[in-house]
This record gives sequence, structure tokens and C-alpha cells, in this order.
Amino acid sequence: MPQTPYEQLEIRFRRIGLLGDAEAVLHWDWAAVMPPAGAQARSAQLAELKAVGHGLLTAPEVGDLIAAAEAEDGLDDWRQANLRHMRRLWTKATVIPEDLVVAFSQACSECETTWREARPSGDFAAVKPSLQTVLDLTIEAGQAKAQALGLDLYDALLDDYEPGGRSADIDRLFEPLVAFLPSLLAEAEEAQAARPDPTLPDGPFAIDKQKALGEKLMKIAGFQFDNGRLDTSLHPFCGGTPDDVRITTRYDEEDFTSSLMGVLHETGHALYEQGLPAKWRNQPVGGSIGMSMHESQSLLMEMQVCRSRPFIEFVAPLMRDAFGGKGPAWEPDNLYRLYTQVERDFIRVEADEVTYPAHVILRYRLEKALLDGDMDLSELPGAWNDGMQELLGITPPSDREGCLQDLHWYDGAWGYFPTYTMGAMTAAQLFAAACASDPAIEAGIAGGDFTPLLTWLGTHVHGKGSLQTTANVISDATGRALDPGVFEQHLRERYTS
Repeated sequence: MPQTPYEQLEIRFRRIGLLGDAEAVLHWDWAAVMPPAGAQARSAQLAELKAVGHGLLTAPEVGDLIAAAEAEDGLDDWRQANLRHMRRLWTKATVIPEDLVVAFSQACSECETTWREARPSGDFAAVKPSLQTVLDLTIEAGQAKAQALGLDLYDALLDDYEPGGRSADIDRLFEPLVAFLPSLLAEAEEAQAARPDPTLPDGPFAIDKQKALGEKLMKIAGFQFDNGRLDTSLHPFCGGTPDDVRITTRYDEEDFTSSLMGVLHETGHALYEQGLPAKWRNQPVGGSIGMSMHESQSLLMEMQVCRSRPFIEFVAPLMRDAFGGKGPAWEPDNLYRLYTQVERDFIRVEADEVTYPAHVILRYRLEKALLDGDMDLSELPGAWNDGMQELLGITPPSDREGCLQDLHWYDGAWGYFPTYTMGAMTAAQLFAAACASDPAIEAGIAGGDFTPLLTWLGTHVHGKGSLQTTANVISDATGRALDPGVFEQHLRERYTS
């Protein structure tokens, strides 16, 4: 039976999706287990996969197939949404020549390799030439996309991570944060000073025991180990594919608390991936909506749920048993104060909920200035330190704790950072709505049963794939548009009372 234009597109995009899956697993391998000498070969492999996928997407017949499919009758809502995503991806890809795709992939691989060598010693000068190449190529590709989409440069790059996202919307959402966070931080510090200082349990904490505890909590949260695994990397992340989710963390034998929450954070990402609609696997509509929703799922799991008092009371005995701990430091009240400690620190991935938005706002400001040409790359370390002093009143002791701490820019992710704080706001709003709609959710968390929460998220977020926009999913699930006031209320209830 002859295939319709739409059916031909589904076949083509499935092939493109499978190539993307292969890239994702190779990226995980690079970060987790690849020997250092394999970097050059891996760079070539990834560049070739990107070139093949780009060729499939930009082949001359694709535009005609999309136009013909758009004229078809009888496509249901999922197929119509899939077709819209196909056109969006095709529009952006056709303005980028294959040689630029390959050059950008290779530049990011080289820069990431250099970053891994330069970060431990805080040597920004060593990685700056590679980063300049990545930035130049980002701007070149971004300008082509901007012209095709009728957007400015930053919005064209943001659209890769947050489809339909615009910097004007980010500014509107961030403005209230900039206004209330300084006073809220001061109030949180004042409230914290009135309580006993938390005590970190005495180590050392063997890495194998930390991993075993992390895997136990992943299972409690609903992670399916038949479809995923936990490993170690320099920078924690969630990668792989929905059917083979790879998450990583990093360990400190003197402090198990950070890596454990890192595992739970990445588990939130993984649960989103594992909950995506299997029927639409390897189709654009079957993937996650965008990174702000993805970040909302990790932050909902880590911040809203796993740092809550009910969950800490549930997990405290498991922590104590895992490490053979004894004494007041292992009591739930102390562990809760430890996990909700507000501290002006240098490292984003270890920041508390109150100070975290400042880290993101800084990166958002800096990447916009670099992309717009308002700042030279050589000025980045100084501008970073000035921004930290302005927003949090602290100055990093070296670039290791400053502009070298995150992988994103060095790996070519420009326009990504604001999605973290948009995700934090979304997490607060989704969790509040979920708990209001089903009292069994909070009761379940207190008893280590995440089924009611996962059921709600599966219905309202995970199972929708990219059928709707992020804004529509939030509105349908919570009854209102994304509101910074909900996030502020959560922070005040947890940290200032």
C-alpha cells in the first residue's frame, strides 16, 4: 500500500531519532567511561552521526513532503503536533550547511576535552581559544536560524532548548525574582541563625555504600533499572534514551549528602524520560517539551519532594543504616536543617533553592552579553566574579569555582541556562497543584510511596510528550499561567518561617 507523505515523514524522523539516540549514548560513554585517548575518535564519530542526521533532515524532498502532509485530511491531534515539530526542525536545519554542523560538533568536542583538563587547575586561559571557536560558530549558526525564524539571535538559540521561548518572557518572569530574592535571602538567613547549626555526619562514606543508597532511593522514586543505570562523571547529568536512561553523579567520601541529592535530581529527569509516551518513540512529538519542563521534573523531585520534611523523616533511618551512623547528626531534624541550609556559595549545582536563581540570572546576563558582542570572552572571568559579588556578595577564589564550573558553554549549550530557574518556578507550581488535587501524594511521600505523585505527573506532564506547548501544559495542570508568586510563597514557607 502506498505511503502517504505524512507516513513517509514518520519513517524518516524515526531514523533521525535513532541516530540521536546513538549520539546520546556515545556522549554518556564519553563522560562516564571513555579513556582519555579516545576523545579524537569519539569527536569524529559524533560529527559523522550529526552529519548523517542533518542530511536526512535537509534532503530536498523533505520540504515537499511536509507541505503535502500539511494538506492531508484526517490527521489526529498527535500527528498534527508531530508535523508542526517536523516543520520547525526542518526550517532551522535547512539554513545550516553540513560543514558548519560538522565544524560545530568537532569544536564542542575539542572544547569539552580541553575544559576537562583546564577546570581542575582553574586555567581559563588554556580553554579560552577553544571556547572562542565554539562561541563564534554558535553565533554563525544562531544568526542563520534567527533569520529563518524571524527572531533575534538569543531567542533563536533559546528556541533550541525551549521551543517558543522568548527572552522577553524570561525577563518578565525573572524581574520579580530580582526584586524579592535579596530580602528573602536576608530573612532566610535571619531565621536560620535562630536555629541550631546543622551537623554534617562524620565520614568517611565509602563510595560503594553511597551508590547503593542512591540506587535504593532511585527505586523508591520509581526509576526502572531495566531501562537505565547510575554511573559516575565529572559533571552530573541525565543522558541516554527513554528506553536506556543513563544518569551520573560525583561522590565525596567526606560528604554523602551532596551526591545523594544529585542522584535524586537526575532521577527526576530520568522519570520524565521513562514516562514519555512509548507509542511516539523517536518522533518529535514523543519527546520532552523543552528544558524548562525537564528541569522542573528534576527540581520537583529533588527540591519539592526529597528535601521536604516528610521525606527526610522517611529517609533518615535509611541513611543511618546505610552508613552505620549513630547520634544526633543522623536525626531527621538535623538532616532536614542540613538539606535546607541557605548558604551563599560559589557552585551552582550545590546551591540551595534561595540562592540558586542568582546563579542562573548571572549566567543568563553573561551569555547574552557575549552573544550580543557587548563583552569580549577575555572579560568573562572578571565579569563573572563581579556578578557573583553583586548578586550574592561573594567572589570566587579562582576560575575553577567561577566561570569554569559548568560544562554547558564549553559543550556548545548557549541559551540553556534560564531554563533552570524557569524549571524551579514550574516545579513549585506543579507540585502545589498536584498536592491540592490528591492528598494521597503527600501521604505517599511521607511513607516512601511515590506512586500517587508519578500517576499525577504521568497524566499531566510525562505522558503528554510534546503534544502541547509548555505554557499550555502548565495552565492545564495548575489552572493558571506560570506565576513567580507561587515560587516565592514556597521559598517563604520553607525558609523564612
